[in-house]
Amino acid sequence: MFLTVFIDLIGFGIVVPLVPLYSRHFGAHGLVIGAIIASFSAMQFIFSPIWGRLSDRYGRRPILLISTAGAAASYVLFAVSTGIENHVAALVLMVVSRGFAGLCGGNITVAQAYIADITPPAQRSRRMGLIGMAFGLGFIFGPAIGGLSLKYLGSTGPGWVAASLCAANFVLALFILVESRKPTSDPVAHRPHLNQWIHTLTQPRIGLLVIVFFLATFCFSCFESTLPLVVSDNFHLNIQRDETSASTVAYLFVFCGLIGAFVQGGAIGRLVRKLGEPKLIAVSLILTGISLALLPFISGTAELSWAVLVKPEGRSWLAMLGALALLSIGSSLTRPPLFGLLSNLTPPNEQGANIGVAQGAGSLARILGPIFATGLLPYHPALPYLVCTAVLLGTTGLVVQNFRGETSSSANAGATEAAK
Repeated sequence: MFLTVFIDLIGFGIVVPLVPLYSRHFGAHGLVIGAIIASFSAMQFIFSPIWGRLSDRYGRRPILLISTAGAAASYVLFAVSTGIENHVAALVLMVVSRGFAGLCGGNITVAQAYIADITPPAQRSRRMGLIGMAFGLGFIFGPAIGGLSLKYLGSTGPGWVAASLCAANFVLALFILVESRKPTSDPVAHRPHLNQWIHTLTQPRIGLLVIVFFLATFCFSCFESTLPLVVSDNFHLNIQRDETSASTVAYLFVFCGLIGAFVQGGAIGRLVRKLGEPKLIAVSLILTGISLALLPFISGTAELSWAVLVKPEGRSWLAMLGALALLSIGSSLTRPPLFGLLSNLTPPNEQGANIGVAQGAGSLARILGPIFATGLLPYHPALPYLVCTAVLLGTTGLVVQNFRGETSSSANAGATEAAK
């Protein structure tokens, strides 16, 4: 399961850092760039809960196969869009490719339900960290592969490489992935799309966790969609040569991925046992908020390289890397305990449905975040970042107030199992 998600997210990591830069290259600005980025999440918002419910009813394996095949097709469209000379046509096809990718983007929802199927409650937060680790590794290898394919294969290279990886992933999953949903886990009665949202959100603690995930994802998507533009402007990169700007952004995303993979691969289990899920979520939101407040005020004149980091003019890049490390640590600590807690509060026959709603809320945040951030960015680069800092600190208060005195659900589940 980890390998399947990891390969899928390499493809995602290849494309995502390049979308804002390609969009700008094809003449898009401000809200248009935000809308292009948001097209993926708009479709994912609609279809993530549907994929989750279908996986509860028909099994995890067929849904994962469908979504993986769809991802490969979407990257083919992306590759074609980046090679079109007509800028309007290129932008239209790019929107179509990202929207189709979102429509087929059921992998993460179903993967988390798969993890819940095969993991006892006491270990779910730690195992959910594997999904987060796959995210981190995807953003290590993805941007690096994207940068190399752009350099050696040209502007269409990243899309074709991503499509090839996802096609290989489909073949891999077809032959090695087994079904996880137990025959005894009868699916919950089918609910219309809106009714499923209402059902999930009106469960007090589950609904609160969905809201927290929405707000955290909103703020992270603001950072994710504007960092390439802020770095290009603040460090005066040579945007006349797309490879320069794209490669620098790729290196920064690789750095963030390394930090995220390290945190989620080894530290999550120990931190959950020490702090419990609610406190760990609160700490993660505070760290992310502080880092966002710092990022837009860091600027310099030198291009990023190993040589410049040891020179006086490299101090700005060291400050940028420090702020990004803090953000990577904070954001990496949010998802695993949040989904571990959500999973433990959810009946076995509703894992896919409730996780699907949470992922749908995250997709909604990824629609609104890029549009919000790219819309404010022309007025002042710091505006979206400072607003997000305020949102994250307010969300921290929401978590502390509503989970006051709450101990680790994983620890409680482990104690129950031991008592039995």
